Amino acid sequence: MTLSATETRTVTVEREIAFPPEKIWRALTQPHLIAEWLMKNDFAPVVGHGFTLSGDWGSVACEVLEVEPNRSLSYSWGAMGLESTVTWTLSPTGKGTLLRMDQAGFRQDQEQAYQGAKFGWKKFFANLEELLARAD
Repeated sequence: MTLSATETRTVTVEREIAFPPEKIWRALTQPHLIAEWLMKNDFAPVVGHGFTLSGDWGSVACEVLEVEPNRSLSYSWGAMGLESTVTWTLSPTGKGTLLRMDQAGFRQDQEQAYQGAKFGWKKFFANLEELLARAD
């Protein structure tokens, strides 16, 4: 089965985290906290706000697309030819929050970026969970 050149793939990571959505939302939207688990940034949770994520390997140009406090956050993610969208969804559960991240928009010729994102987001999630465990 071959996918057409216009079809794209999505990386999805989903975890149940034993903290309320409000606490996770802070880690997703406060620049000093984002810097601890993801990358240095100039993020603001305002639709239309352009921001940059900076890592050792380079930077990502982003723009906030959607903000629904404690529920969902979406932003564009452009780096090294990849034009994608990252969407965070927070759903309260009996034990805390189901946190889901979808990065959509990987073209078929972007296998390296796709595999890199699958690996990278697992690491970022682990960093996020560590931060939440020690943050008040």
